[in-house]
Formats: sequence, structure tokens, C-alpha cells
Amino acid sequence: MALQTADHKARTGAQLPTAASPERAHSPALTLLAALLGFFLITLDVSVVNVALPSMADSLGAGMTGLQWVVDSYTLALAALMLSTGAFADRIGATKAYGIGVALFTAASVACGLAPDLATLTGARVLQGIGAAIVLPASLALVRRAFPDPVRRARAVAAWAAGGSAATAFGPVAGGALTTAWDWRGIFFINVPFGLLALALLLRAPRFERRRTPLDLPGQISATVALTAVAFALIERGTVGVAAAVVAVLAAVVFVRVERRQEHPVVPLGLFRDRTVAVMVATGAAVSVAFYGIVFVFSLFFQQVQGRSALTAGLMFLPMTALIAASNIVAGKLAGRYGPRLPMLIGQPLAVLGLLLLLFVGEDSSTAFLSLIMMPLAIGSALTVPPLTAAILDAVPAERAGLAAGVLNSARQVAGALSVAGFGVLISGTFVPGLHASVLIAAAFLAATATATALLRSARVDG
Repeated sequence: MALQTADHKARTGAQLPTAASPERAHSPALTLLAALLGFFLITLDVSVVNVALPSMADSLGAGMTGLQWVVDSYTLALAALMLSTGAFADRIGATKAYGIGVALFTAASVACGLAPDLATLTGARVLQGIGAAIVLPASLALVRRAFPDPVRRARAVAAWAAGGSAATAFGPVAGGALTTAWDWRGIFFINVPFGLLALALLLRAPRFERRRTPLDLPGQISATVALTAVAFALIERGTVGVAAAVVAVLAAVVFVRVERRQEHPVVPLGLFRDRTVAVMVATGAAVSVAFYGIVFVFSLFFQQVQGRSALTAGLMFLPMTALIAASNIVAGKLAGRYGPRLPMLIGQPLAVLGLLLLLFVGEDSSTAFLSLIMMPLAIGSALTVPPLTAAILDAVPAERAGLAAGVLNSARQVAGALSVAGFGVLISGTFVPGLHASVLIAAAFLAATATATALLRSARVDG
């Protein structure tokens, strides 16, 4: 989603090579194109799958639980491993890491497209998420290295971020078009030529020296187990769900104990002693619950309840997603002039209002009504995330900005995955009441973070 693009900007600062490192001739423009392609693809795969879910259900005989895992297996792998992939890129060099990530993502896309059953598809989606987690920090590191001049680098980063905006807007439409013209497998096969092109362009990218960056493997493993177990607890039923909940609690306890003792933890718990950091992370998570969860629910509503085609369902999201890029620009201008707190205080209540309007949605709601009523949520979310990213980076020392950005983005991805898990359970019974319950939960989260934002009086947030 475009709302998440700026979160990774600070992560790449430690990846510049020393002056003595060997440097082959490279093309900044082609490096930017390579990085943009990879970022576009991994962002696209967050949203392109939603519209194709009913087609997958028919083809593979999947129920709601299976569809939830198709979405969440990718997002959870991306969110959990993103805590460590920046350090991994430091250790082997960002160019090499980017190549590994794109190659894995592309190969996994082929496996997704060829999957004969739901279990194979879910496993391949996990591999896609691992590749995406490697690509994300490495892609921005490539842009930073290719453009040493600050002015040109700022323009290049803006272009890189625009790739995420385009992917967010294009995802539902592409998913609908490919599913209609081909079938659901097309949404994965389309990644292959672009992934290969990104790898070819990487030959003209600058090289990075390796860094002996510490890896917190105990913290990473316990975090992954905890997050996966939480998803199991929400999605699965009966004994499996109860057992998963117990595992989640135990893994979370282990994670906290490990992080308190680690010299270089993946999640420095001390960050959350700063109220601004805590509120911004919570706000980012709440926005993701609202956006990702609602897109998931309505992708199924349009097709399974209203009987619309996949293409029509994708097109119905276009007015909503097209507003994100424009609203991001407005948010940046407001934050630059008045500080980050003002656009957040406008955006969050607007998103809450948009969610409450969705309570009027029924089985016979018209196309025009549905397209119009989702716009406030899109505008409010887009007004909120760029300023909160700036606020959290301003709230921590410069040397911890990368860690804070990684924690923020991981929290947002995890929240999105868990919203799919939880809302899927709610709509698995009677759909429309479940949809309304999902909307109310998302609105309650955003109302709480809007209140917390209003109560902040830190100079760093007030600008």
C-alpha cells in the first residue's frame, strides 16, 4: 500500500560503502528502475490477491479459512522478517540481497501460479513474503547509493515511493482484469517477466561492501512464532485455535525476555517508553486494520454477496485507491507547514466517519453509492500515515531512526494481516452483519488512536 512507502527511508543509512570499496560503472536511472520494479511488485501482491479470492475458492475448493491464509501467509512473512532483513542486507550487501529477494519472489510467483492445491499455494505465498521482506529495505538502499546528491536522491526516492502508490491503485483493478481475462493464476504469472527485468537491470546497479551487522536470531524466531500463532488462533477453530493461542502467549513472553537482554534487539522495547513512538505505532496499526481489513471484506462482498464479476469488483476500488496518491501529497504539504499532528487530527476522524458510513451498506447497495462511500476512508488514511511516519522518525535519535521505521512498518503489516484473520471469522457466518461488525471494530481502533493523538502535547508532534 502507498501508505507504507515512507516508513523505510531511514533503514538504509548504514549501507553506504567505504570510499575504498571497488565500484563498477553503473547507471543511476537503471538502478532506480530496478528498485522501483521490485518495490512495485511486492506492494502489488499485498492487494492484487483480494479480488481473485472467490476464483481461487472455486478452483481449489477453499473455504474462508483457506482464503484468509492465502492473504496472511504473504503478509505475515513480510511483516515478521522485515525486522531483520535490513541487517541481512548489510551483512551480504544490498545489491546481492536485492537480487536474492527478487529471484526468490519471482520463483515463488511461478510456484503460486502452478499450485495444484491450497496447501501448495499457501506455502508458495510464504516464500513470496520472504522474498518481499528482503527486497524492501534493499531496494531503497540501491536508490540511496545510486544518487549521492541529496536533491537528486530526494527526487529518486519520491519516484520510488510513487511506485508503491501506483501498485496500491492498480492492484485491485489488475487482479480483476487478470482473473477475468485468464484466471486467478494470472495474478502470479504476471510477476515473472517484471521480476526477470528487475534482475537484468541489477547488473547496472552499484555494489556494496559487506558489513558485520548483528542479527538477533532468537528475537526474530520468537517474534515469527508469536505472530504466526496469533494468526492461527484467530483463523482456526476448536482445539487448534486454543493451542495456537497458548503458543502465541508463550512465544510473546520469550520474545520480551530475549529483547530485554539482547545488545542489538530487532525490536528495542525502550522505544515504546516515548509516548509519541507508542501512539504513532498504534495509529499506524489502526489505519492498517481499517484499510487492509475493509478491502479484504469488500472484495468478497462485491463478488460473493452482490454477484459482481472480478473485473467489476476491482474497478469499484479504483476511486478509493486513486485518491491515496493525491491525499499523500496534501498530507506532506500540511505536515511541512503545520507539523504532522494537524493532518493526523484531520485524517483519523475522517477515516472513522468513512467507516461509520459503511454501516449503511446492504446487499442491494448501488455501484455509485459503494464507490462514493469508501472515499472518506481512503482520504483519511492517506492523510494520516505520511505525517505519523515523520513524527516517529522525529521522536527518536537519528541513530535509531531505522529501527523505529522498521518497527512501525512491521506493526502495520501485522495489523493488516490480523485484521484479515479476524474479519474473515466475522463474515464467515452471516456476511452483512459480519461486515458491519468488522467496520465497527476498525472504527473503534481509529477513534482510540485519534484520541491519543489529540492528547499528545510533545513539541516533536506539534511541529
